[in-house]
Amino acid sequence: MALSRIWAAFIIIALLTATYKFAFQPGQEKILSSLVTGKNTDTVSTRILDSASLPASVHQQLLVDKQAIWDKERVFKLDAGRYEAYRLLPTNGIFDTCKGAVDICIGLIGIMALFMGFMSIADKAGGVRFLSRIIGPFFSKIFPDIPKGHPAMGHMVMNFSANIMGLDNAATPFGIKAMESLQEINPDKERASNSQIMFLCLHASGLTLIPVAIIAARASLKHPSANATEIFIPCMIATFVATVAALLVVSIKQRINLFQATILAWVGGISIFLGGLVYFLTKMSTEGLQSVSGNISNGLILLIFLAIVLGGLYKKVNIFDAFVEGAKGGFETAVKIIPYLVGMLVAISLLRNSGTFEVIIDGIKHLFSATGTDTRFVDGLPTALIKPLSGSGARA
Repeated sequence: MALSRIWAAFIIIALLTATYKFAFQPGQEKILSSLVTGKNTDTVSTRILDSASLPASVHQQLLVDKQAIWDKERVFKLDAGRYEAYRLLPTNGIFDTCKGAVDICIGLIGIMALFMGFMSIADKAGGVRFLSRIIGPFFSKIFPDIPKGHPAMGHMVMNFSANIMGLDNAATPFGIKAMESLQEINPDKERASNSQIMFLCLHASGLTLIPVAIIAARASLKHPSANATEIFIPCMIATFVATVAALLVVSIKQRINLFQATILAWVGGISIFLGGLVYFLTKMSTEGLQSVSGNISNGLILLIFLAIVLGGLYKKVNIFDAFVEGAKGGFETAVKIIPYLVGMLVAISLLRNSGTFEVIIDGIKHLFSATGTDTRFVDGLPTALIKPLSGSGARA
C-alpha cells in the first residue's frame, strides 16, 4: 500500500507541475508532448549568448572540444563572439521509457539465465546448503525467522558476494531468487516479512569492495578521469557505513539484539579486514590498483563457475540439464519483472521531464550552499535515487 501511494504521488505531482508550466510559463508549450513522446536527444530550450556571458571554464572547454557543458546547458560557438546554449530533455518520454524498460529486461534475460543456471547446479550439488552452513551462525541472528539450512541463506550469500564485487547485474538474479525463497516461508503473502525487509535493506545498502561499474564508467569517458580508480576507497568506506546503518536501523525496528557475540565477531572481523585492505590499497600505484580490482572481480566470477561445475561433477549431477532447468527460470523471472520496471521508470521519467526533480535538486543545492557546503554532489542524487530500482538505469 505504501509503494502504491508513493507511485501515485510521483505521477500526480509530475503532471500538476507540467500543467502549471504549460499554462503559466512562456516557452513550455511542448512540455506535455515531451512527457509522452519526447526523447532525451530533443532540444527543449535555446538561447544566444555573447562571449562576455560565458565563464572562463566554458571558454577553456571550447578550446579543446566543439561543445562545453555549462550547468544544465550545452554551449557551442556560432561565429565570432556569438554562442548558442541549449538544453536537452532530461530523459525519454513515457513511450520510449516503456521500450527502454523492456530493453533492460531483455538484456537481463541472458545474464539471469546464466547465473540462475549455475545456481541450479550449485543447488543440486549441495553448494547452496554448504554456503548456508558457513554463514548460518551470523545470518541466524539477523534473520531469526529463517529455518536452519534453508536455501534462502545461500541465495542471499551469492547476492551479497556479487554486490561486494560491484557486479550488480550478477547480484540481481541472486537477489530475485533470494526474495522468492523468502516468500515461500512468508506466512503473509501480501506483506513483506521481517526477513525480506532486512535482506532488502542490506542489499540496497550495497556493500562494495570493488566498484567495477563505476571504475569502468570513469575510464570510458570522452575525457577520462586522470585516476579512474580513486573512488575505490571512498566507495568501500561509504558502502560499509551504509550497510552498518541499514543493519542498525532494521535491527532496532525488529528488536534484534546486535550485542550478541556472533554478530559482534562478524562485524568486527569485517571491519578489521576492510581497514587492512584500505591500508594495503593506499600503498599501491594506480596501475596496480586497476589491475587488482579487475583481476579480483572477474577472477571471482570464473572461480565461482569453476567451483560449481567441479562440485556438480563430484556429486554426479547432470550439470547441463541442471543448468538448462535453472536458466529457464531466469528467463521467466526476467519477464515477470517487466511490469514493475515499466511502472517505476515511467514515474521517474514524468518527474524528471516535468521539472519536479530539477526543483528538488535546485532546492537541495540552495540549502547546502547556504551552509557553505560544496554542492557538486547534489547532481548525483538522481542516480542515487534510481540505483536501488535499476542498476542499468543508474549506469545510464
